[in-house]
Formats: sequence, C-alpha cells, structure tokens
Amino acid sequence: MFESYTQTIEQLKNLSHFRNIKDFEKKDEKYIYLNSKKLLNLSSNNYLGFADNKQITDEFLNYAGDKYSFGSASARLLTGTLPVYKELEDLISEIFNKEKTLIFNSGYHANVGINSCITEKGDVIFSDKLNHASIIDGMQLSKSKFFRYPHNNIEALEKLLIRERKNFKNAVIVSESVFSMDGDIANLNKLIELKEKYNCMLILDEAHAFGVFGKTGIGVTETLGLTDKIDLIIGTFGKAIGSMGAFATGRKILIDYLTNKSRSFIFSTSLPPINIAFTKWIIENKLPYTFEKRMNMLDIGQKAGSSSHIIPIIIGGNEETIETCDILFQNGYFTLPIRPPTVPEGTSRLRLSLTTEITEKEIFNAISLAKQTK
Repeated sequence: MFESYTQTIEQLKNLSHFRNIKDFEKKDEKYIYLNSKKLLNLSSNNYLGFADNKQITDEFLNYAGDKYSFGSASARLLTGTLPVYKELEDLISEIFNKEKTLIFNSGYHANVGINSCITEKGDVIFSDKLNHASIIDGMQLSKSKFFRYPHNNIEALEKLLIRERKNFKNAVIVSESVFSMDGDIANLNKLIELKEKYNCMLILDEAHAFGVFGKTGIGVTETLGLTDKIDLIIGTFGKAIGSMGAFATGRKILIDYLTNKSRSFIFSTSLPPINIAFTKWIIENKLPYTFEKRMNMLDIGQKAGSSSHIIPIIIGGNEETIETCDILFQNGYFTLPIRPPTVPEGTSRLRLSLTTEITEKEIFNAISLAKQTK
C-alpha cells in the first residue's frame, strides 16, 4: 500500500525536489540559529521586524494584560467573534476606505475561500500565470472556468478577454500586486483599464505589499492612488505585520457574500483573540512610524535590480541552487532553494527577502557570493 509513497519520495530526492522541515533553535529580529550557527535570515517575510521582537512583544503584553484569551474555541459564525474582531475589521475598512472587511485565518484560507466561491458555473476567472498557489487551488475548486494568462502580459490578457469574455456571465481578473517569487509588480493601471473595458471584477492580493508599500503602508494601490479602483483587496497579517491571519476588504455585498459562501471562513475555528488584538495594536501603534525604514528597504531592493523588497537570483537547476544555498550557509547566510512546483522548471532560485533590519552591505555581500557560485 505504501510503495507508491516511497517511490514518490525517492523520485523527489533524485530530482533534488525533496523538502524537509528545519529545526531552528531560535530567531531574533534579522538572525536565525540553526545547528548552533548564527545566520543572517534572508528567507523571512518579517519585513518590518515586528515578529520575534522582544521589546515589541513585551510592550504589547503590558498593554494587553489579561484582556484577551489564547483560544476562540469556535468558528466566527458560532461563538468565535468578540468585539476585538469587529474592531480590527472596522480598522481595515477605515484605512482602505472600503465598505466592509472580513478576517480569514491565513492568506491561504483567504485565497482558497474567495477564489473557490466568488464565481459560479457560467462565470470565468482570468488569473496571472504566476499567482500564488492558494489562488490556483481556489480556482480549481471553483465551479467556473478559468484561464491563466502569461505573467504580467497585458496584451495576452486582453486577447483572452476579447476571445472569451462574451461567453460568460460574470468575470473576474485576479492578480498579486507584488509577486512573491519574482518581486515584480503588476501593471495595476492596465488591469483596471481592462476590468472596466470588459466589465470584470478585479481582485488584488497585496500579501507582500501590505505593511510595506504606500505612505501609510497599506500597499501598492496606495502608492499608485488606485485603492478605490480595486473591487476586492486581500492582505495578510503574517508577513510585514508580524502576526497571523488575513483579510478581504471591499464592497459590503461582496463581504456579505463571502461570509455566507466561503467555506474556509465558515468552517474554521477563528483565530485566538490575543492574535487579533496584537494585529490591531501593531497597525495602530507601530506601522505609522515605519515610513522611513520602509522606503530605505525598497530603495535597497531597487539598487539590487528588483521592483520591491523581494530579490530573486535565478540559478536554474535544482542541484545547483541547493549547492549555492549551502555555500551561503557556510558563510553565515540563511536562504532556501526555491524549486518547482513553486517556480517553473529550469528557474530554481534564491529568493532573498529584505527586512528593515538588513543593511545594504549585508545584502550585496550575499548577492555577490551567490553570483560567484553560479
């Protein structure tokens, strides 16, 4: 019975695709400790340094006291909603100037839950080819048809719309703003132009932009002044905010629909109140004071040839990518090999993630060492 699993594992190992869980000893701000070795962490989504920050944790716990429990013990639609949940949802609605917001347990829960139910049979979704796996999984669970257009290729998307839009009742265009493995940014002006021209809804995943881009940190849409043009914005609390969970914000009719139709929301125990309170506290008390640090981080990313704080270094082969990571490890840097199916075959890479604590010298030393080994 288990032979097929053994064969699959052996095949993954032979192709240098096998993954295992790292047993880290501890993390603190920009460093991570593995096998008694202190390493500069270049694989973290802790972009603003809020997670694992003892000073911030102590400050929050001093504020929170014993007001919040460590478990909700119920789904939101049963007894899993306390005032702090509504307070956080109202805060997100306010900063995005949207009608209503819904909290999900993670970005994966949000994208699977939304993209699986936002369309029905007779509808269609048009998705960027490099959208996150959670978006793809959601579309595959949907009863609607979906098409994946070449990455950031507006001309190809419009050709698809011309050919297919007339064949369906409702249509959705879905994209990330900052793409998680390439660090580039979607052409939002053109996506908005196409969604209006072809009568589509536009859903934007700001997971890697929320907390980083924009004057107040709400994302690429704020940087470009386009927040009001996006029908549904998705964001996460588990990256720049340093907490846990995700949100969808937009028209009240859409949020009410998701509340009643999104299975990942309906059938999940809600996040612990302490996490919800921490997220709200970070957004209100820490995020407003990060502008200069965020702009410096993005400036370093641009100097490294990226459009964002995510810097890809394409190696190509799986084995060569693993070897490059090992060399970086020996020199005090921690980064993981990104391989298929996360990225297309032949494009295995290092994905270097900047945080506000990492200096320009540190990142360029790592880049230089990685390129020497290619």
